[in-house]
Amino acid sequence: MRKIMYYVHQSLDGFIEGPNGEFDWAQLGPELGAYSMSLTERADLFLYGRTVWEMMSSYWPNAEAMNPDQHAIEFAPVWRRTPKAVLSTTLQSADWNTRIIRVADELAAIKEQPGKDILLTGSSTVAAALAERELLDEYHVIVHPVVLGGGKPVHQPTGRRTLQLVDSRTFDNRTVLLRHDLV
Repeated sequence: MRKIMYYVHQSLDGFIEGPNGEFDWAQLGPELGAYSMSLTERADLFLYGRTVWEMMSSYWPNAEAMNPDQHAIEFAPVWRRTPKAVLSTTLQSADWNTRIIRVADELAAIKEQPGKDILLTGSSTVAAALAERELLDEYHVIVHPVVLGGGKPVHQPTGRRTLQLVDSRTFDNRTVLLRHDLV
């Protein structure tokens, strides 16, 4: 069965965006970029919530022209060709090989289909909906050296679940990975 991996960047005080929705604080160095690419290689479906989808779809189609760094050059073509799904009740349409899923329970059926793993990026609300249904298998949390003092928390309230730490390491001498799997 396919796994759903939750890949998220958070501040030291546990937020995925600042008080005004800002996400200008996450720094992707070469080591973290390589780790991010390794997750995309495991996946054949990228999963987003509406807000993250809108951010991704406004940037990645032309990322190399806007920011010609190594990660943009490597990831942009992967993003364009990989099928995507957006879990949203409000999004009306989506391009770039993207389907809209209206109900989180539909992801249980998608997990049962043959294929590689599914990569959920950001989207704490989607992560909470999937965690509530025990559909999240892996948590890849990258902690950045910044305190935002408020904003959107990385974890939304859900029921209690036990996780197992399977990896922790630093990247680029500035960020920390905390990788947990559902037990």
